[in-house]
Amino acid sequence: MNFNRRQVLWAGGGLGAAALLAACGGGNGTTPAAGGSPRQGGTLRIGALGRPSAITRDPHGTQGNESDYLVIALVYDTLTAPGDKNNTVGRLASAFTPSKDLRTWRFTIAEDAAFHDGAPVTADDVVWSLRRLRGTPSGAARLPGVAADRITADGKRTVVLVSDYANAELPLLTRLSTFILQKDTPDQEIPQAPGTGPFKLDWYRGGNARLLRNTRWHGGAVHLDAIEVTMFQSPQAMANAMLSGQIDVASNVGAVAARTARARQDIRVVRRPDDMAMPIVMRASDGPFADPRVREAMKLLVDREAMVRQVLSGYGTVANDILGTGDPAYAKDIPQRKRDLAGAKRLLTDARFDFSRTYQLVTTEDVAGLAESATLFASQAREAGVKIEVVKQESGAFYQKTWLKGDFYTNYWGTNDSVVFFASKTLTTGAGQNEADWSDQAFDAAYRKVMATADRTARTAALRDLQRIEHDRSGYLLWGMADGIDLAAPKVRGLPKLPGYGRVQLENVWLAP
Repeated sequence: MNFNRRQVLWAGGGLGAAALLAACGGGNGTTPAAGGSPRQGGTLRIGALGRPSAITRDPHGTQGNESDYLVIALVYDTLTAPGDKNNTVGRLASAFTPSKDLRTWRFTIAEDAAFHDGAPVTADDVVWSLRRLRGTPSGAARLPGVAADRITADGKRTVVLVSDYANAELPLLTRLSTFILQKDTPDQEIPQAPGTGPFKLDWYRGGNARLLRNTRWHGGAVHLDAIEVTMFQSPQAMANAMLSGQIDVASNVGAVAARTARARQDIRVVRRPDDMAMPIVMRASDGPFADPRVREAMKLLVDREAMVRQVLSGYGTVANDILGTGDPAYAKDIPQRKRDLAGAKRLLTDARFDFSRTYQLVTTEDVAGLAESATLFASQAREAGVKIEVVKQESGAFYQKTWLKGDFYTNYWGTNDSVVFFASKTLTTGAGQNEADWSDQAFDAAYRKVMATADRTARTAALRDLQRIEHDRSGYLLWGMADGIDLAAPKVRGLPKLPGYGRVQLENVWLAP
């Protein structure tokens, strides 16, 4: 899996209006621990998915493994992180404040922030790290509108980012991969370079790692003595290790494993709502789905309830063709699109859709349920006379041949807590990951209005306009949202409930006796 897809699973986030002016606390969305107060000590054994061929140790590099990202996210801090009250809260940065025109943002480094070797974190370290990140192949997409020379230091603890345009959402972009290293760290030393996070690296071998508590972490007390990360190449192998007691947590293991484990008293199923979208993408610029009536027909012929029930085993919710379902500003008042076979047939007939042709729907098995969703949709489409052949591609071939290029394919996105994040990444004209190659002037104008608006009431109204256009005309058929699912031993307390990057924040986890 390439960097953009995997990394974006930990992206997302949207600033509420209250968070535009400064980062306040917010926590990592853990639920109160049952059965007593947090206890110091112990080693957490956690499993995460990965492949030996995709291993990377560079925090700014191509990260195709969840196991590697978990290690990196615990060793290195990002400037901001997801929160349970505000979508974006400070992590390495204690505050972030905008200029009146929302183009210049000032990030204040936490006063006690230090690297694992004891050296204080300086603004120069942050500037060097962000510029290094910005210089990677996909760095422009991670900090859009912010050129490297517009990332500067103002004193020892303030970093200034200047955008080419008004950007009310710039702090959420620093949640993804703004991992901070010491200035001028040579590339060959980065795998062992000290971080600033709640844990420090003890050893790393072939995808597996042991991390030790950072007793001087600026974010507060860390409960665990250590975390041992084990890489598994399939959800089934990880679930089997969990069921046999080899690990304490199976991270992001999927609905099938949850269904197997729910009858057991010795395993808890932890659900994270709105964790993953698995939309069907229809190319809007040309080809058989260029006519908006055809795209609307496809959205009307899907049985969303059946998709959630069968593909997700009920571990999910019906969606309404708008990405960013967990955003506090998600427009729940837009009427839910429902199945209407007669209406779909009328639209297809009016658009002179070729019913004699068989259309290929390309999918992968990168995440559980993705290929199954394509197969079920193809079956449902036949009821409207639309013939679909499901074609499975290996992940590498999919991203080389189909992603951003194909007429009709499935995909997946995580951390759906920001409508604007997806607008900027996948829906505005010319966006680097515009999967449907969709261009809509009204949508672009609505997006620019949102980005330039700080007032809560006006911004909510502008966001609703943005979502209405996406709902009505985009190339996304988003039928449902999958829950994120972890399996945990009863002794594991304080696991995060937030999706995406929020779920790898394990500093509040503790082990009961």
